[in-house]
Amino acid sequence: MASADDSDDGWDEFLDQFAKQRYKNAFSEDNWEEEIDKIPLFMKKAPEVIDPKLHPEWACIQALINDEDTTPEEKATSLKNEGNAHFQEKKYDKAVVAYTAGLKTNCEDQDINTILLTNRAASQYYQGNMRSALSDSCAALKVKPDHLKALIRGAQCCMELRSFAEAIRWCDRGLKMHPTDGKLQELRSAADKHKRAAERDARKAKAREKKERNEREAVLAAIKERGIKLLQPERPSGCGSDSEDQEQGGGPALDLLSQEATGARVFLDEQGALQWPVLFLYPEHQQSDFISAFCDSSCFIDHLAVMFGEELPPWDTDRKYLPQNLQLFFEDEEKEALYQVEPDMSLLKVLQHKRCFVKAGSPSFIVLVRGSPFCKHFLTAKTLKGM
Repeated sequence: MASADDSDDGWDEFLDQFAKQRYKNAFSEDNWEEEIDKIPLFMKKAPEVIDPKLHPEWACIQALINDEDTTPEEKATSLKNEGNAHFQEKKYDKAVVAYTAGLKTNCEDQDINTILLTNRAASQYYQGNMRSALSDSCAALKVKPDHLKALIRGAQCCMELRSFAEAIRWCDRGLKMHPTDGKLQELRSAADKHKRAAERDARKAKAREKKERNEREAVLAAIKERGIKLLQPERPSGCGSDSEDQEQGGGPALDLLSQEATGARVFLDEQGALQWPVLFLYPEHQQSDFISAFCDSSCFIDHLAVMFGEELPPWDTDRKYLPQNLQLFFEDEEKEALYQVEPDMSLLKVLQHKRCFVKAGSPSFIVLVRGSPFCKHFLTAKTLKGM
Protein backbone atom coordinates (compact mmCIF):
# COMPACT_ATOMS: atom_id res chain seq x y z
CA MET A 1 0.00 0.00 0.00
CA ALA A 2 1.37 3.45 -0.89
CA SER A 3 1.98 5.79 1.98
CA ALA A 4 0.44 9.26 2.30
CA ASP A 5 3.75 10.78 1.45
CA ASP A 6 3.99 8.66 -1.72
CA SER A 7 0.47 9.79 -2.67
CA ASP A 8 1.34 13.44 -2.16
CA ASP A 9 4.50 13.07 -4.18
CA GLY A 10 2.53 11.56 -7.05
CA TRP A 11 -0.01 14.41 -6.99
CA ASP A 12 2.70 17.03 -7.03
CA GLU A 13 4.31 15.29 -9.98
CA PHE A 14 0.98 15.22 -11.82
CA LEU A 15 0.39 18.91 -11.24
CA ASP A 16 3.89 19.75 -12.42
CA GLN A 17 3.35 17.73 -15.57
CA PHE A 18 -0.12 19.29 -16.14
CA ALA A 19 1.31 22.79 -15.81
CA LYS A 20 3.92 22.06 -18.48
CA GLN A 21 1.37 20.65 -20.98
CA ARG A 22 -0.93 22.91 -23.10
CA TYR A 23 -4.61 21.99 -23.26
CA LYS A 24 -5.28 21.38 -26.93
CA ASN A 25 -9.07 22.00 -26.86
CA ALA A 26 -9.00 25.22 -24.86
CA PHE A 27 -10.77 28.38 -26.12
CA SER A 28 -8.46 30.80 -27.86
CA GLU A 29 -8.54 34.53 -27.51
CA ASP A 30 -10.01 34.75 -31.00
CA ASN A 31 -12.87 32.25 -30.71
CA TRP A 32 -13.88 32.08 -27.05
CA GLU A 33 -17.06 34.19 -27.53
CA GLU A 34 -18.14 32.01 -30.45
CA GLU A 35 -17.50 28.82 -28.48
CA ILE A 36 -19.34 30.11 -25.40
CA ASP A 37 -22.34 30.98 -27.56
CA LYS A 38 -22.60 27.32 -28.60
CA ILE A 39 -23.44 26.29 -25.02
CA PRO A 40 -27.24 26.39 -24.49
CA LEU A 41 -26.89 27.89 -21.02
CA PHE A 42 -25.01 30.90 -22.41
CA MET A 43 -26.71 31.26 -25.79
CA LYS A 44 -28.18 34.69 -26.52
CA LYS A 45 -30.84 33.12 -28.74
CA ALA A 46 -31.90 29.64 -29.75
CA PRO A 47 -30.90 28.37 -33.22
CA GLU A 48 -33.58 28.63 -35.91
CA VAL A 49 -33.10 25.00 -36.98
CA ILE A 50 -31.58 22.43 -34.63
CA ASP A 51 -29.13 20.14 -36.45
CA PRO A 52 -27.94 17.28 -34.15
CA LYS A 53 -24.46 17.44 -35.72
CA LEU A 54 -24.08 21.19 -35.27
CA HIS A 55 -26.06 21.52 -32.04
CA PRO A 56 -25.66 18.25 -30.10
CA GLU A 57 -26.47 19.93 -26.80
CA TRP A 58 -29.79 21.23 -28.12
CA ALA A 59 -30.56 17.84 -29.60
CA CYS A 60 -30.07 16.32 -26.14
CA ILE A 61 -32.42 18.86 -24.62
CA GLN A 62 -35.06 18.10 -27.26
CA ALA A 63 -34.63 14.41 -26.62
CA LEU A 64 -35.24 15.01 -22.93
CA ILE A 65 -38.38 16.99 -23.72
CA ASN A 66 -39.72 14.27 -25.99
CA ASP A 67 -38.54 11.40 -23.78
CA GLU A 68 -41.39 9.00 -23.11
CA ASP A 69 -40.30 8.91 -19.50
CA THR A 70 -40.79 12.68 -19.19
CA THR A 71 -44.06 13.54 -17.45
CA PRO A 72 -46.63 15.85 -19.10
CA GLU A 73 -45.90 18.42 -16.41
CA GLU A 74 -42.18 18.36 -17.23
CA LYS A 75 -42.88 18.64 -20.94
CA ALA A 76 -45.30 21.53 -20.36
CA THR A 77 -42.79 23.32 -18.16
CA SER A 78 -40.04 22.89 -20.73
CA LEU A 79 -42.28 24.21 -23.53
CA LYS A 80 -43.35 27.08 -21.31
CA ASN A 81 -39.70 28.01 -20.81
CA GLU A 82 -39.08 27.72 -24.53
CA GLY A 83 -42.03 30.04 -25.19
CA ASN A 84 -40.73 32.48 -22.60
CA ALA A 85 -37.36 32.58 -24.36
CA HIS A 86 -39.05 33.39 -27.68
CA PHE A 87 -41.22 35.99 -25.96
CA GLN A 88 -38.14 37.70 -24.50
CA GLU A 89 -36.72 37.92 -28.02
CA LYS A 90 -40.08 39.34 -29.25
CA LYS A 91 -40.63 36.33 -31.49
CA TYR A 92 -44.27 36.22 -30.50
CA ASP A 93 -45.37 33.85 -33.27
CA LYS A 94 -42.88 31.21 -32.12
CA ALA A 95 -43.87 31.82 -28.51
CA VAL A 96 -47.50 31.06 -29.43
CA VAL A 97 -46.41 27.78 -31.04
CA ALA A 98 -44.46 26.75 -27.93
CA TYR A 99 -47.26 27.67 -25.48
CA THR A 100 -49.82 25.88 -27.66
CA ALA A 101 -47.65 22.74 -27.67
CA GLY A 102 -47.42 22.99 -23.89
CA LEU A 103 -51.20 23.11 -23.60
CA LYS A 104 -51.44 19.93 -25.68
CA THR A 105 -49.31 17.86 -23.31
CA ASN A 106 -52.33 16.94 -21.16
CA CYS A 107 -50.66 18.49 -18.16
CA GLU A 108 -52.82 18.22 -15.04
CA ASP A 109 -51.04 21.02 -13.17
CA GLN A 110 -53.56 23.84 -13.39
CA ASP A 111 -51.02 26.46 -12.39
CA ILE A 112 -48.85 25.56 -15.39
CA ASN A 113 -51.87 25.56 -17.72
CA THR A 114 -52.93 28.98 -16.45
CA ILE A 115 -49.46 30.39 -17.09
CA LEU A 116 -49.39 28.86 -20.59
CA LEU A 117 -52.75 30.47 -21.38
CA THR A 118 -51.88 33.90 -20.01
CA ASN A 119 -48.48 33.85 -21.69
CA ARG A 120 -50.06 32.88 -24.99
CA ALA A 121 -52.60 35.68 -24.47
CA ALA A 122 -49.69 38.10 -24.03
CA SER A 123 -48.05 36.86 -27.24
CA GLN A 124 -51.30 37.21 -29.17
CA TYR A 125 -51.79 40.67 -27.69
CA TYR A 126 -48.42 41.90 -28.92
CA GLN A 127 -49.15 40.49 -32.37
CA GLY A 128 -52.37 42.51 -32.48
CA ASN A 129 -54.62 39.44 -32.27
CA MET A 130 -56.88 40.97 -29.62
CA ARG A 131 -59.77 38.56 -29.89
CA SER A 132 -57.49 35.53 -29.61
CA ALA A 133 -55.76 37.14 -26.63
CA LEU A 134 -59.15 37.83 -25.03
CA SER A 135 -60.20 34.23 -25.62
CA ASP A 136 -57.06 32.93 -23.89
CA SER A 137 -57.62 35.31 -20.98
CA CYS A 138 -61.15 33.95 -20.56
CA ALA A 139 -59.83 30.38 -20.70
CA ALA A 140 -57.22 31.17 -18.04
CA LEU A 141 -59.89 32.54 -15.72
CA LYS A 142 -61.92 29.35 -16.10
CA VAL A 143 -58.92 27.48 -14.74
CA LYS A 144 -58.00 30.06 -12.11
CA PRO A 145 -60.73 32.72 -11.61
CA ASP A 146 -58.55 35.11 -9.58
CA HIS A 147 -55.49 35.10 -11.85
CA LEU A 148 -54.38 38.74 -11.91
CA LYS A 149 -52.46 38.70 -15.19
CA ALA A 150 -55.41 37.17 -17.03
CA LEU A 151 -57.75 39.81 -15.59
CA ILE A 152 -55.42 42.63 -16.64
CA ARG A 153 -54.85 41.19 -20.09
CA GLY A 154 -58.58 40.74 -20.68
CA ALA A 155 -59.23 44.37 -19.75
CA GLN A 156 -56.42 45.53 -22.04
CA CYS A 157 -57.85 43.55 -24.95
CA CYS A 158 -61.26 45.12 -24.43
CA MET A 159 -59.66 48.55 -24.43
CA GLU A 160 -57.92 47.86 -27.74
CA LEU A 161 -61.19 46.56 -29.18
CA ARG A 162 -62.88 49.78 -27.97
CA SER A 163 -65.31 47.74 -25.87
CA PHE A 164 -64.99 50.14 -22.98
CA ALA A 165 -68.04 48.93 -21.04
CA GLU A 166 -66.69 45.37 -21.20
CA ALA A 167 -63.26 46.59 -20.08
CA ILE A 168 -64.89 48.17 -17.02
CA ARG A 169 -66.58 44.86 -16.23
CA TRP A 170 -63.23 43.06 -16.39
CA CYS A 171 -61.65 45.65 -14.11
CA ASP A 172 -64.53 45.52 -11.62
CA ARG A 173 -64.30 41.75 -11.52
CA GLY A 174 -60.57 41.95 -10.88
CA LEU A 175 -60.81 44.68 -8.25
CA LYS A 176 -63.20 42.57 -6.19
CA MET A 177 -60.37 40.04 -5.76
CA HIS A 178 -57.44 42.48 -5.98
CA PRO A 179 -58.83 45.77 -4.64
CA THR A 180 -55.45 47.48 -4.32
CA ASP A 181 -53.99 46.58 -7.70
CA GLY A 182 -52.79 49.78 -9.33
CA LYS A 183 -52.87 48.47 -12.92
CA LEU A 184 -56.53 47.46 -12.69
CA GLN A 185 -57.41 50.81 -11.12
CA GLU A 186 -55.56 52.63 -13.89
CA LEU A 187 -57.26 50.57 -16.61
CA ARG A 188 -60.69 51.13 -15.11
CA SER A 189 -60.18 54.87 -14.96
CA ALA A 190 -59.03 54.97 -18.58
CA ALA A 191 -61.90 52.73 -19.72
CA ASP A 192 -64.46 54.91 -17.95
CA LYS A 193 -62.98 58.05 -19.53
CA HIS A 194 -63.03 56.53 -23.02
CA LYS A 195 -66.54 55.17 -22.50
CA ARG A 196 -67.90 58.59 -21.57
CA ALA A 197 -66.10 60.19 -24.52
CA ALA A 198 -67.46 57.54 -26.93
CA GLU A 199 -70.99 58.04 -25.62
CA ARG A 200 -70.64 61.80 -26.00
CA ASP A 201 -69.39 61.41 -29.58
CA ALA A 202 -72.25 59.03 -30.35
CA ARG A 203 -74.79 61.55 -29.05
CA LYS A 204 -73.23 64.32 -31.13
CA ALA A 205 -73.17 62.11 -34.22
CA LYS A 206 -76.83 61.15 -33.71
CA ALA A 207 -77.85 64.79 -33.27
CA ARG A 208 -75.85 65.80 -36.34
CA GLU A 209 -77.41 62.98 -38.36
CA LYS A 210 -80.89 64.02 -37.26
CA LYS A 211 -80.20 67.65 -38.18
CA GLU A 212 -78.87 66.67 -41.62
CA ARG A 213 -81.85 64.39 -42.21
CA ASN A 214 -84.26 67.19 -41.29
CA GLU A 215 -82.41 69.60 -43.58
CA ARG A 216 -82.53 67.13 -46.46
CA GLU A 217 -86.22 66.47 -45.94
CA ALA A 218 -86.85 70.23 -45.93
CA VAL A 219 -84.91 70.58 -49.19
CA LEU A 220 -86.84 67.73 -50.79
CA ALA A 221 -90.10 69.31 -49.70
CA ALA A 222 -89.04 72.63 -51.24
CA ILE A 223 -88.03 70.88 -54.48
CA LYS A 224 -91.37 69.11 -54.67
CA GLU A 225 -93.27 72.29 -53.88
CA ARG A 226 -91.52 74.11 -56.75
CA GLY A 227 -92.24 71.28 -59.18
CA ILE A 228 -88.58 70.59 -59.91
CA LYS A 229 -87.85 67.14 -61.26
CA LEU A 230 -84.93 65.03 -60.10
CA LEU A 231 -83.39 62.31 -62.20
CA GLN A 232 -82.39 59.23 -60.24
CA PRO A 233 -78.96 57.75 -60.97
CA GLU A 234 -78.88 54.65 -63.14
CA ARG A 235 -79.73 51.44 -61.32
CA PRO A 236 -78.34 47.98 -62.04
CA SER A 237 -80.43 45.96 -64.46
CA GLY A 238 -83.48 44.43 -62.86
CA CYS A 239 -83.80 47.13 -60.19
CA GLY A 240 -86.56 49.17 -61.80
CA SER A 241 -87.55 50.86 -65.05
CA ASP A 242 -86.41 54.21 -66.38
CA SER A 243 -89.84 55.66 -65.66
CA GLU A 244 -89.42 54.67 -62.02
CA ASP A 245 -86.00 56.33 -61.95
CA GLN A 246 -87.41 59.64 -63.15
CA GLU A 247 -88.95 61.37 -60.12
CA GLN A 248 -91.45 64.20 -60.22
CA GLY A 249 -90.38 65.48 -56.83
CA GLY A 250 -92.14 62.61 -55.09
CA GLY A 251 -89.63 61.23 -52.63
CA PRO A 252 -86.28 60.66 -54.37
CA ALA A 253 -83.38 59.21 -52.47
CA LEU A 254 -81.72 61.65 -50.11
CA ASP A 255 -78.31 61.05 -51.61
CA LEU A 256 -79.50 62.77 -54.78
CA LEU A 257 -78.90 66.00 -52.93
CA SER A 258 -75.18 65.27 -52.76
CA GLN A 259 -72.83 66.04 -55.61
CA GLU A 260 -69.82 63.76 -55.38
CA ALA A 261 -67.99 65.39 -58.28
CA THR A 262 -68.06 68.88 -56.78
CA GLY A 263 -68.43 68.23 -53.06
CA ALA A 264 -71.42 70.61 -52.88
CA ARG A 265 -75.15 70.04 -52.56
CA VAL A 266 -78.38 71.99 -52.81
CA PHE A 267 -79.54 73.65 -49.60
CA LEU A 268 -82.17 76.02 -48.27
CA ASP A 269 -80.85 79.39 -47.16
CA GLU A 270 -82.26 81.48 -44.30
CA GLN A 271 -84.66 83.22 -46.67
CA GLY A 272 -86.09 79.90 -47.86
CA ALA A 273 -84.45 80.05 -51.30
CA LEU A 274 -82.81 76.99 -52.83
CA GLN A 275 -79.09 77.35 -53.46
CA TRP A 276 -77.99 74.93 -56.18
CA PRO A 277 -74.54 73.70 -57.23
CA VAL A 278 -74.49 74.47 -60.97
CA LEU A 279 -72.11 73.38 -63.72
CA PHE A 280 -71.42 75.41 -66.87
CA LEU A 281 -69.91 73.35 -69.68
CA TYR A 282 -67.86 74.76 -72.57
CA PRO A 283 -67.58 71.89 -75.09
CA GLU A 284 -65.60 73.97 -77.60
CA HIS A 285 -62.68 74.16 -75.19
CA GLN A 286 -63.48 71.11 -73.04
CA GLN A 287 -63.64 73.36 -70.01
CA SER A 288 -66.16 73.91 -67.22
CA ASP A 289 -67.10 76.30 -64.44
CA PHE A 290 -68.73 75.49 -61.15
CA ILE A 291 -70.91 77.69 -58.99
CA SER A 292 -71.38 76.14 -55.55
CA ALA A 293 -74.44 78.23 -54.59
CA PHE A 294 -76.64 79.52 -57.46
CA CYS A 295 -79.79 80.97 -55.89
CA ASP A 296 -82.91 79.73 -57.70
CA SER A 297 -84.27 83.29 -57.89
CA SER A 298 -81.09 84.65 -59.56
CA CYS A 299 -80.80 85.16 -63.29
CA PHE A 300 -78.11 83.62 -65.48
CA ILE A 301 -76.91 86.99 -66.74
CA ASP A 302 -75.92 87.96 -63.19
CA HIS A 303 -73.41 85.11 -63.05
CA LEU A 304 -72.26 85.45 -66.65
CA ALA A 305 -71.42 89.10 -66.05
CA VAL A 306 -69.12 88.05 -63.22
CA MET A 307 -67.63 85.01 -64.93
CA PHE A 308 -66.93 86.84 -68.22
CA GLY A 309 -66.56 90.40 -67.02
CA GLU A 310 -63.29 92.28 -66.83
CA GLU A 311 -61.17 89.13 -66.71
CA LEU A 312 -61.84 86.54 -69.37
CA PRO A 313 -60.74 82.93 -68.82
CA PRO A 314 -57.20 82.09 -70.00
CA TRP A 315 -58.44 79.41 -72.39
CA ASP A 316 -60.49 82.06 -74.32
CA THR A 317 -57.52 83.14 -76.47
CA ASP A 318 -59.79 84.77 -79.08
CA ARG A 319 -61.55 86.86 -76.40
CA LYS A 320 -64.99 85.97 -77.72
CA TYR A 321 -66.66 84.68 -74.53
CA LEU A 322 -68.36 87.95 -73.70
CA PRO A 323 -71.75 87.89 -71.92
CA GLN A 324 -73.59 89.41 -74.89
CA ASN A 325 -72.13 86.77 -77.25
CA LEU A 326 -73.14 83.69 -75.26
CA GLN A 327 -75.97 81.21 -75.69
CA LEU A 328 -77.05 78.81 -72.94
CA PHE A 329 -78.78 75.45 -73.25
CA PHE A 330 -79.92 72.59 -71.06
CA GLU A 331 -80.03 69.11 -72.53
CA ASP A 332 -82.91 66.65 -72.51
CA GLU A 333 -80.88 63.45 -72.67
CA GLU A 334 -83.88 61.20 -73.25
CA LYS A 335 -85.00 63.08 -76.39
CA GLU A 336 -81.47 64.18 -77.33
CA ALA A 337 -82.69 67.72 -77.57
CA LEU A 338 -81.30 71.11 -76.50
CA TYR A 339 -83.50 73.79 -74.96
CA GLN A 340 -82.22 77.34 -75.21
CA VAL A 341 -82.11 79.36 -72.02
CA GLU A 342 -82.47 83.15 -72.14
CA PRO A 343 -79.81 84.85 -69.99
CA ASP A 344 -82.39 86.98 -68.18
CA MET A 345 -84.31 83.90 -66.99
CA SER A 346 -84.12 82.83 -63.36
CA LEU A 347 -82.71 79.45 -62.50
CA LEU A 348 -86.04 78.47 -60.93
CA LYS A 349 -87.99 79.14 -64.13
CA VAL A 350 -85.60 76.94 -66.12
CA LEU A 351 -85.69 74.13 -63.57
CA GLN A 352 -89.50 74.15 -63.68
CA HIS A 353 -89.50 73.44 -67.40
CA LYS A 354 -91.34 70.18 -68.15
CA ARG A 355 -88.29 68.68 -69.91
CA CYS A 356 -85.64 69.85 -67.43
CA PHE A 357 -84.39 67.13 -65.08
CA VAL A 358 -81.77 67.70 -62.42
CA LYS A 359 -79.22 64.88 -62.55
CA ALA A 360 -77.04 63.90 -59.58
CA GLY A 361 -78.22 66.90 -57.60
CA SER A 362 -76.53 69.46 -59.85
CA PRO A 363 -78.11 71.29 -62.83
CA SER A 364 -75.77 71.69 -65.79
CA PHE A 365 -75.85 74.06 -68.75
CA ILE A 366 -73.98 74.19 -72.07
CA VAL A 367 -72.45 77.54 -73.05
CA LEU A 368 -71.65 78.36 -76.70
CA VAL A 369 -70.56 81.48 -78.58
CA ARG A 370 -73.46 82.62 -80.76
CA GLY A 371 -72.78 82.22 -84.48
CA SER A 372 -69.33 80.64 -84.07
CA PRO A 373 -68.38 77.74 -86.39
CA PHE A 374 -68.24 75.38 -83.44
CA CYS A 375 -71.70 76.49 -82.27
CA LYS A 376 -73.21 75.85 -85.73
CA HIS A 377 -71.59 72.43 -85.97
CA PHE A 378 -72.56 71.49 -82.41
CA LEU A 379 -76.21 72.43 -82.91
CA THR A 380 -76.57 70.41 -86.11
CA ALA A 381 -76.10 67.22 -84.12
CA LYS A 382 -78.91 68.11 -81.71
CA THR A 383 -82.57 68.96 -81.93
CA LEU A 384 -82.90 72.61 -80.89
CA LYS A 385 -86.02 73.73 -79.07
CA GLY A 386 -87.02 76.97 -77.38
CA MET A 387 -88.25 77.55 -73.88
